[in-house]
Amino acid sequence: MIPRNYKYYRLWGVVLLLTVLGLALILTLRALEENIIFFYAPHDLIAMTEKPEVTFRLGGLVTQNSYSLTPTETEPLHHFRLSDGSGEVALLYQGILPDLFREGQGIIGKGVWDQAQGLFIAEELLAKHDENYLPPEIAEALKKSGGWRKPE
Repeated sequence: MIPRNYKYYRLWGVVLLLTVLGLALILTLRALEENIIFFYAPHDLIAMTEKPEVTFRLGGLVTQNSYSLTPTETEPLHHFRLSDGSGEVALLYQGILPDLFREGQGIIGKGVWDQAQGLFIAEELLAKHDENYLPPEIAEALKKSGGWRKPE
């Protein structure tokens, strides 16, 4: 009669468990990688030699006297510029603007960079919700660029 050695069963159990956990970790990280959306300030985007070709967020303050509207048959085209105090980027958005949108307002746009036109095409816009709130990403970018002004 051959004695059973449970050390080998335990060893294979541990190896199998680590393999399954490693595979689960790899699949989770791949899924997260596809859903990551980076944030840039206008001066960060201007400084890049190669602009990102994926969806990202761009945030800043709507520049005074930069807003214009082009009516279309479906939804209007909104043109304006975003600034962080040290750089400005042209932005195009088709759709209905958030209720709190106005010049001088903190905005975050989610979209892509159009290299041919040299502008950011937003598919979604987010505006701050009250006078004293500034999204943390925009506040940090403004502090880095020197364009920070404390909310009153």
